[in-house]
Parts: sequence; C-alpha cells; structure tokens
Amino acid sequence: MPVSLEDSTLDPSRALERFLLDTEKRAFRIARITVRDDDDALDIVQDAMLQLARRYGGRPSQEWRPLFYRILQNRIRDCLRRRKVRSRIMAWLPARKEEGERQPDPWNDVPDGRPQPAEHLAIDEAMQLLEDTLADLPVRQREAFTLRTLEGLDVAQTAQAMGCSEGSVKTHYSRAVHRLRDLLGSAW
Repeated sequence: MPVSLEDSTLDPSRALERFLLDTEKRAFRIARITVRDDDDALDIVQDAMLQLARRYGGRPSQEWRPLFYRILQNRIRDCLRRRKVRSRIMAWLPARKEEGERQPDPWNDVPDGRPQPAEHLAIDEAMQLLEDTLADLPVRQREAFTLRTLEGLDVAQTAQAMGCSEGSVKTHYSRAVHRLRDLLGSAW
C-alpha cells in the first residue's frame, strides 16, 4: 500500500500509529492462521508492533510494511518453536490435576439460539476452510501467499519481509496458489 500524501504530512508518531491501526487486523489474521490460538496471535501482533515502533519508528514510512511483516513472521516462528520445546518437555511429565482446578462450564458450549444468515455462514465456512488449508501449506509458501494475497505486498516487499530473493517469492507463491487450488477444488 503506497504512502499517501496525507501520511507524509503527519508527524512520524501519528503516521506510525496510523500504519499500525491499518495493519493490525490483517496481521492478527495471519498470526491466528499459523498459530491457531487467538491469545498467542494477539501477543505476537502486539509484540511485533512494539518492536517496530521501538526499533524502526524513525525509519521512512515506506520501509515499515516489509519490516513489520518480517518481525511478525519471526515472532510466529518463535512461538511455534516454544510450543515444540514445551510439548517435548511436557511429554515427560505425568499428567496430574491441579488442586482447585476448575471444570469447564457446560453453559459455554450451549449454542446461541439466534439465527445467522445463510450467506454469513457460507462465508465463515469458506474462510475457515481456507484458513485450515493455509495451515497445511509449507511455512514459506504460507508466508508468501499471506503477504502477497492478504496483505497486498508486491514481490520486492514480500522478498524483503521474508528475507529471500524475489525469484524465491515467486516460486513459493506459485506453488502455494497451485496447492490451494488442488486442495480447495470447487469450494473456491
């Protein structure tokens, strides 16, 4: 997304704030697709935003997008690594119930009685199918696809965010698109 004339006339802190507000929801969706946990995804996005503001807020606003998505992808990888290590460690520990551990509230699982429009349901199902399918893609293909398609970064910005060549971005993106077409079939 090119920087508008309005953004260039704002003071740097306001421009950075506006940039973060514009990218927050998309970044959350990208993180949630990968880590499959809303709380972890929110932590990842907030951490990426803080790091961008602290370390790179003084840079030109044209550099923020690729930098932000590079930081975001690194935070996602860190989260997945921590989970992997944690699961290996926890596998050795015996399962035990904590004293005072609360049982899940059965009322939380009661469906809401309000009817939803069929179109809204179809869109939700299609998006869930897309998210599930995206989660099954190899990491680099998923990164290239989400940055190019969901974020609208060009090839050069995506290459900068992923830390690879433009040719690699094109290859990963093409493979992701073809794989998604194969997996999703007529659903899309």
